[in-house]
Amino acid sequence: MPELAPPWWSSAVVYQIYPRSFADANGDGIGDLRGIINHLDHIAGLGADVLWLSPIYRSPQDDNGYDISDYQDIDPLFGTLADFDELLARAHERGLKLIMDLVVNHTSDEHAWFVESRDPASPKRDWYIWRPAREGFEPGTPGAEPTNWGSFFGGSAWEYDEASGEYYLHLFSRKQPDLNWENPDVRAAVYAMMNWWVDRGADGFRMDVINLISKTYPLADGAVAPGQPFSFEIDKVANGPRLVEFLEEMNHAVGLTDKQLFTVGEMVSCDVDHARAYTSREHDRLGMVFTFEHVSLDQGPGGKLDPRPLHLPDLKKNLALWQEGLYGEGWNSLYFENHDQPRSVSRLGDDSEEYRIASAKALATALHLHQGTPYVYQGQEIGMTNAGFTTIEQYADIEALGQFKQMVDAGADPEALLAGLGKMSRDNARTPMPWTPEGGFTDATPWLPLNPTTPTINVASDGADPHGVSAYYRELIRLRHELPVVQMGRFDLLLPEDERLWAFTRTWGEDRLLVVINMTSALAGVPMAELPDIEDARLLLTNLSTGQDLQTLQPWEARVYALSV
Repeated sequence: MPELAPPWWSSAVVYQIYPRSFADANGDGIGDLRGIINHLDHIAGLGADVLWLSPIYRSPQDDNGYDISDYQDIDPLFGTLADFDELLARAHERGLKLIMDLVVNHTSDEHAWFVESRDPASPKRDWYIWRPAREGFEPGTPGAEPTNWGSFFGGSAWEYDEASGEYYLHLFSRKQPDLNWENPDVRAAVYAMMNWWVDRGADGFRMDVINLISKTYPLADGAVAPGQPFSFEIDKVANGPRLVEFLEEMNHAVGLTDKQLFTVGEMVSCDVDHARAYTSREHDRLGMVFTFEHVSLDQGPGGKLDPRPLHLPDLKKNLALWQEGLYGEGWNSLYFENHDQPRSVSRLGDDSEEYRIASAKALATALHLHQGTPYVYQGQEIGMTNAGFTTIEQYADIEALGQFKQMVDAGADPEALLAGLGKMSRDNARTPMPWTPEGGFTDATPWLPLNPTTPTINVASDGADPHGVSAYYRELIRLRHELPVVQMGRFDLLLPEDERLWAFTRTWGEDRLLVVINMTSALAGVPMAELPDIEDARLLLTNLSTGQDLQTLQPWEARVYALSV
């Protein structure tokens, strides 16, 4: 078999937009498609190649659009199909591809499919996962749920439907019933919808929790962790026995590989072996995956609301494991931030006034010089920090509110939970995009409060600074576009146990890069004897100084060298 040419996304950078929080053009306090159109030059100016839109479909907005009631219409909050068509055309004019957020593990309970499915006599009854009460229990009473599974958003994963006397499965909100992918009619309807968007001009899909579409049957109780009211035994619902079959069927039905469409699958509980199987170019499945492993390393037994200090060697070695495991056999996504994660400069860096900019650049250096496709989440390119919320009333996120209530009801300390939310809540990433020192997001009251740092951390101020975070992102993206060693080079981790330094090499033929980063807010000595010789090296990029002396790195200093081979 001849060696395949690298896919186009091996040199691409993705910019993610959370439309609700990006830019409001119609003055209702909520971001919209027209607002995105107005700011496309900002994204193109960074050098990004792909624009990923979080869901813009018609939705009751129970989970900010991840509960879809019509896959083939735009929610009036965001605009119209005509607005979408204009956005697509304007993006393409700027060389930007546009990918849709595909949410097909579940729909809204207000989707026409589910409305029909509520009738036990309907042909669509089997489009969702309905089950009778547990044997020996009165339907609708505590403990009568068909299994002991918990919802990711708190409470049981089963909702009782009085009209039919049965329960439906919802791994997320009760307003997000899971589709029954075992039913071929469901799959055919999903593929038809995907083809409709491709025919309209969409360039691919980010697939939400796509490895949950194949469950393990028969559905059965799972193990319950101490102190938990429900089971979260992920193997019952993720990476099921028919997942590969479904992914290949989808690929062929939509022509994902044949049309070189961009695909990334968000994967709950996905290890390197799974990712290799799902993204190998020997098969027609996915282009790449999102893994959660590296963004779970700072979580304690209580999950996101139980944060722990991150041990740098753990992060370095986890990412290195993925680099080595997928090299030449699969492809990975590179991310620290998205709409579900807190701000990386607050989580992994130092968001103080003194070190915010340097640490934002250091983190970007580490991420963008791994192999894979990097993702930049709106605001990350200016070093946005966490929201700084201190009361539960400030939060809008259904996950935060549901988990907070469940854990308080179980006896957890509300203040400790609030501290956890302050560090890890999804709303940290969802505060409106600060375009100017005054805000610039909307003329109305924003749907979520602006970040208090807006007067100093905003697009205009950062863009006016030749040493700003966004200027540095442009340099990193330029390196990826221009250097095959960044796109395709082998990754080798150096100093794996060092708790201060992140060092690695990238090698492609005669080209070799050395990356050394001080990941602390203190001076860090560099063990030169354990690194490649830099005597004849050329300094390609640095976030602080231009000196060649590598003996000591300043706080959050990053250096990228081209080595002589």
